[in-house]
Amino acid sequence: MEGSQPETDAATDAPLAALAVTSREHTDLATRDVVFELRDVDLYYGATLAVSGLSMQMHKNVITAMIGPSGCGKSTVVRTLNRMNDSIPGFRVGGEVLYHGHDMYASGVDPVEVRRRIGMVFQRPNPFPKSIYDNIAWAPRILGLKQNLDERVEKALRGAALWDEVKDRQKGSALGLSGGQQQRLCIARAIAIEPDVLLLDEPCSALDPIATALVEELMQDLKRDYTLVIVTHNMQQAARVAERTAFFSLDVSGGKRTGVLVEYDDTEKLFTRPSDKRTEDYVTGRFG
Repeated sequence: MEGSQPETDAATDAPLAALAVTSREHTDLATRDVVFELRDVDLYYGATLAVSGLSMQMHKNVITAMIGPSGCGKSTVVRTLNRMNDSIPGFRVGGEVLYHGHDMYASGVDPVEVRRRIGMVFQRPNPFPKSIYDNIAWAPRILGLKQNLDERVEKALRGAALWDEVKDRQKGSALGLSGGQQQRLCIARAIAIEPDVLLLDEPCSALDPIATALVEELMQDLKRDYTLVIVTHNMQQAARVAERTAFFSLDVSGGKRTGVLVEYDDTEKLFTRPSDKRTEDYVTGRFG
């Protein structure tokens, strides 16, 4: 009708509700040891600055989640924590990455020993084409931890909440397990050498909701013995499992795309009372 105002979509302008965050006791970080401290860290691939000016601490027996849009450097950061990026040509680190106060990138530091202490589970389950037992026993054998190997394998499978499902078929192929079981097997494989930290890079992205729920429940059990850092595209997952959450985004000034840490806080505060407008826009679905 002539003279009428264009219709507007009310949903566009209405404020969006923040995610519901799992209720949990407040974590007093003053009583927890600092496991990782990153001091003004810049991460490069060749001449390209991938992540800029990153400073943060991660604490013992706390689950820390990293969220943010694709390409903002979350996986680059988590792989920096156990030197998994070392094999990428041109990768380099500026600033300091401290593990229990020691510079992980100092000369003389053995990357293999770093990865023994800081285990990793990847986006897609990657069991070896071996038996369930040999998947778990492989790393201990390589490291010379052959004493009481059966007990070590059982402890790892129990720790990954998989023992009851596979105890009678440990000699069977790991490739015969379901996707969710394979991912828990990979977690068991990682904890078989009793690391200090477990890094999880989108560990549930390839799993169905039931398998995802089992892995999330397992994380809560694992944090009693390990420090966990998880990268996830699933904000609901971060809200369910993590005590601390870091939101990364992209700085596109100057025609370049560089990952930056926007906000890092208690998960409940970050999702319900964020300090930065960019965080609020992301967690309420306005972008990303």
